[in-house]
Amino acid sequence: MPKVDDLTLEKELREIIAKIVEIEPEKITQDASFVEDLGMDSMMALEILAAMEKKYKIQVPEEKLGQIKNLKEVIKLTKEYL
Repeated sequence: MPKVDDLTLEKELREIIAKIVEIEPEKITQDASFVEDLGMDSMMALEILAAMEKKYKIQVPEEKLGQIKNLKEVIKLTKEYL
């Protein structure tokens, strides 16, 4: 997998999340809580995990699902496995 720069990674992950949660990407800030601020449920978190694994060809253990709380955590998690 070619190295993805931080800005591209953030933009791509924001777009993935926006599509799943069905809101505009601009509304997803780095610290916005997926559950409290964006109304995300555990199924959406699984979808996000699956989408990032597919896009970046990575394997993220399901026990890491709890770390999917906001965009900043998703970026950190993705970078950990890239």
